[in-house]
Amino acid sequence: MRVVESPDALKALIGQELGVGEWLEVSQEMIDRFAEVTGDHQWIHVDVERAKAEMPGGKTIAHGYLLLSLLPKLGAGVYKVAWASRTLNYGSDKVRIINPVQAGAKVRLRQALVGVEDGANGTHRIVVRQTMEIEGQAKPALIADTIRMTFS
Repeated sequence: MRVVESPDALKALIGQELGVGEWLEVSQEMIDRFAEVTGDHQWIHVDVERAKAEMPGGKTIAHGYLLLSLLPKLGAGVYKVAWASRTLNYGSDKVRIINPVQAGAKVRLRQALVGVEDGANGTHRIVVRQTMEIEGQAKPALIADTIRMTFS
């Protein structure tokens, strides 16, 4: 894990890769549990038998919002801002779900720093490009610019 000691040290990394996380399997159980929580039971996600017959590759695919919700877990070990007392999710920009993730596939997160903006009272808005890679595939699952707010 990369530990960044100060806002100035983070600003020096703008335009650079912050790191790459660990692989995580997106299991059918994970997909089913997400469907239960969200109420999104579209067959392409939860009907394994129908997917065998009708889906390319014969497998169900993860919900796009499931993939987006995995960003915190996948990014947890990539970098840390040491100066912040707390951080909040401030939002996302330019979210694109590019390539379906089949049940059983592994994904990981590659993070690059897009920008750091100073705010009032020692706050900072940090924009990170999140690229979710699929093991064995050249095309990523998703790309999103996420924004977090740090408080000193």
